Amino acid sequence: MRDPRRLQAIEDLERGRESYARRAWLDAHESLSRADRSASLGADGLELLATSAYMIGRDDEWASTLERAHQAHLDAGEALRAVRCAFWLCLSLALRGETGRATGWLGRAQRLLEREQRDCVERGYLLIPIAAQLEASGDHEDAYALSAQAAEIGGRFGDADLLAIAVHEQGIVLVKLGRVEEGLALLDEAMVAVTAGELSPIVTGLVYCSVIDGCQQVYALRRAQEWTDALTRWCAQQPDMVAFTGRCLVHRAEIMQFHGAWSDALAEARRAGERCAEGRNELASAEAYYRQGEVHRLQGRFVEAEEAYREASLNGREPQPGLALLRLSQGNPASAAAAIRRVLGERSEPLLRAGLLPACVDIMLAVGDREQARVAGAELERIAAGYGSAMLDAMVAHARGAIELAGGDAHAALVALRQACRLWQELQAPYDAARSRVLVGLACRALGDDDAAVLELDGARSAFEGLDAAPDLAHLDTLAPTAADRASPGLTERELQVLRLVAGGATNKAIAAELVLSERTVDRHVSNIFAKVRVSSRAAATAYAYEHELI
Repeated sequence: MRDPRRLQAIEDLERGRESYARRAWLDAHESLSRADRSASLGADGLELLATSAYMIGRDDEWASTLERAHQAHLDAGEALRAVRCAFWLCLSLALRGETGRATGWLGRAQRLLEREQRDCVERGYLLIPIAAQLEASGDHEDAYALSAQAAEIGGRFGDADLLAIAVHEQGIVLVKLGRVEEGLALLDEAMVAVTAGELSPIVTGLVYCSVIDGCQQVYALRRAQEWTDALTRWCAQQPDMVAFTGRCLVHRAEIMQFHGAWSDALAEARRAGERCAEGRNELASAEAYYRQGEVHRLQGRFVEAEEAYREASLNGREPQPGLALLRLSQGNPASAAAAIRRVLGERSEPLLRAGLLPACVDIMLAVGDREQARVAGAELERIAAGYGSAMLDAMVAHARGAIELAGGDAHAALVALRQACRLWQELQAPYDAARSRVLVGLACRALGDDDAAVLELDGARSAFEGLDAAPDLAHLDTLAPTAADRASPGLTERELQVLRLVAGGATNKAIAAELVLSERTVDRHVSNIFAKVRVSSRAAATAYAYEHELI
């Protein structure tokens, strides 16, 4: 008579395999776990269980199960399969920062492979961790050579996973060597296998995230967005998945912020933090907190921004340049300057410095150190020249314009700032475009063209209002009077619009709908109007509007 327990285990194993094939990770994990409890799974079943655990964010279980699969392969005399398990343990532990354990598993895999007197694809896999170590230490030439060897082995054995990992690693290294177009082409090549569904689940997620990180590091925004959209679709097809989803949401939040969808970006960053916490991914959690801090800072929620930057730091992310810019917005330029000088002193890699230098320019101009601002701008320009990135070019043009304007050369400033505006608009970056328009307006005013200045500053104000960029709106209010102010002393064009609607009996909610603003922005405008015309009620403001013939 057949053992019912054994029969149930066979049934659970079959269901687990089917769920795994459908990428139904929770059901696959539950079914395979039941089968394992009923009758210990063999090596193949343990690998499926390990992958299912990884995909639902149970990293510790994944590692312990893969260790069991490694031993099961050894017991069955399948040394090369055991090597493959050891490789994955090494790679995952290295990504989690557990260098000692990762090195131990790599050594074990290498010793097992030495006993095999034949050519095999596993030799290519074991080149990958070594190449990654060389890349991390700055030995890019040797890292590229080892990655190329691994790619050759992957191609020769028809192993799609190894080929994609190796080609993508070659691309990352070439980008760091400054051979950007060649590197990006290799990243695109690796992504062809990803989007075609040719790779295993874990390799798919790893390559997706690494390629997007690589694109963002070189400011290849359009590529980063294209691959982030593809990653989002892949994640949506697997609702049970926890692995990779946090990093996907962080990428989405950064792109949303850049394109001006700040509320959506904040929501995505919060979701990312929750997912990363589930998967115990501290580095990705840190990025999620940093992104939240950026949106809070830009909208003037300084307490929330400071807390988010603190959490980012606790999780291992340097909270700069955001925290320095927060200090600048809080009216503490000396602290901002000390912070940005310190972090630049610690960073040597050009692309990392490129992310800090624009903030350095702004802060140095704020503290009156034009020479240091000029040095930072020149360095940013040198870095950008090697990468062919429209985003870097826009950053350079804005910095150059700000420096020239601060130095009194409004003509030169205007040329650079017009270029910055055009590039930001082409990149669909409304906040950055508005910042450049403010400087364009000031340059026009310095050249005596007040009409152009009014148009530029009002255009920037409209953009800032749509974004609810409170600190930038407050800064605009400190600038010299515009034509709108001359029409009614102290009131901006937008405040005049709000005052007319108040005088017409509209509520703040109705005004927000009419002008496509947030109620918070309308509340601020009404408060500013009351303060400027020295009234304390809507009725008094209405009387003021009629008395000054503003209606």
